[in-house]
Amino acid sequence: MFRRLLSDRVRARAPETWSCACAQPHPSAGACSPTAAGGASVEAHIQQTQEAALLKALFPSSALRRQLLQTVGAASLRAAVAAVLPAGALVGLQAMAQDQRPPEKKDLKLGFLPITCATPLIGAEPMGLYQRRGLNVQLVKIPGWGPIRDRMLKGELDATHFLSPMPLAMSLGLGSPAQPMHVASIQNTNGNAITLHQKHKDNRDPKNWKGMRFGIPFEHSMHNYLLRYYLAEHGLNPDKDVTLQVMAPPDMLAQLKSQAIDGFIVAEPFNQRAVFEGVGFIHLLTRAIWDGHPCCAFGVSAAFIQQYPDTFSALYRAIISASVLASMPSSREQMVQAIAQPQYLNQPPELLMQVMTGQYDDGLGNRHDVPDRILFDPVPWHSQAIWMLTQMKRWGYLKSDVNFQQIADQVFLLTDAKKQMAQAGWRAPEGTMRPHRIMGKPFDATRPDDYLRSFPIRVGA
Repeated sequence: MFRRLLSDRVRARAPETWSCACAQPHPSAGACSPTAAGGASVEAHIQQTQEAALLKALFPSSALRRQLLQTVGAASLRAAVAAVLPAGALVGLQAMAQDQRPPEKKDLKLGFLPITCATPLIGAEPMGLYQRRGLNVQLVKIPGWGPIRDRMLKGELDATHFLSPMPLAMSLGLGSPAQPMHVASIQNTNGNAITLHQKHKDNRDPKNWKGMRFGIPFEHSMHNYLLRYYLAEHGLNPDKDVTLQVMAPPDMLAQLKSQAIDGFIVAEPFNQRAVFEGVGFIHLLTRAIWDGHPCCAFGVSAAFIQQYPDTFSALYRAIISASVLASMPSSREQMVQAIAQPQYLNQPPELLMQVMTGQYDDGLGNRHDVPDRILFDPVPWHSQAIWMLTQMKRWGYLKSDVNFQQIADQVFLLTDAKKQMAQAGWRAPEGTMRPHRIMGKPFDATRPDDYLRSFPIRVGA
């Protein structure tokens, strides 16, 4: 949504023109008085002033604000921020700008996997967004999700790039000792694909995939749940008809080359890298399964928020600012150049640009233009968490009956962390649910048990 909005709105314009509430251009924000330009209302003037304060809260560097205003214009920038953050969060960010306390802990270690899903968390470092919040961040590159989970459980990381289902599983004690974890924000939506070996270019019907082997990055991942959903909708039982093998994302390409696996579902750049190296082709972008699905997240332990609320708020603001930047077409090339560096993704920028712009080759001789290939909407909706929990239950990872809504409230920081957010200057956005449709089937998060029973292919069916 955010990228589409910007691509529609960003046009050539005078670089320092501010679109005032009076609908007349001015050289800068605040140039129009409350009663000028045909009687613009006091309320409109106040709204304009608040929006200017919001931009200052998100981008405290005046040089960075000037650069963004010159590139896309103030109206487009404000519209972009409004698109990526709910109204309640906008008010909260403005409050943060007025009442920012120094972080209790300034030296932090943040874990990440070298994938494009981590763009906001990674990009905030070379863009200087952590430093501007008084944080000294060390980004720790980790090759797999199991080590990230283990290092968070041991307290070796202060916060991390997570797969969005991981904090749910860790809080429930699925696959590891139970420890309360939170999803603070979603890092990205969409941004993944199913890639097959070139030998399967004439085997595109999933009904014919019995006996095939697929790499998945982690059991508690959207990749696993989406692939299972996709296979089951085509009549295959993912636990009986195919083999799903957990492997670190950087290892998947070598496994595909050796034909140890027939395909994989993973984040970028590994799908595009398979095309780049001529070993595989992109069968399907996961947005075709669920357009707008969450993927990765920025997460922390409950103990960290309790012990360091102001540090958490500073981290939150930095990553939200990076999410806005990552979503802006005018900043995309700059962000790619930053994350492509050896200490981060260590990938050719031209390869990453295919992912970030959605203008890509699929390995079958076709060129595609999909602007929504990866997006950076940070809001952790409870309806997303509830869907993940239904899939944990569907496939037998979650064996006991649970209160889906209660767990979503506890783990996804939209309502459970309201107290912490208020102390840091936030106000949670209105509502907790959004409508979702997966492969044409609507998901009603208020009736998860009925949704589960609707599937003919599931554990115990």
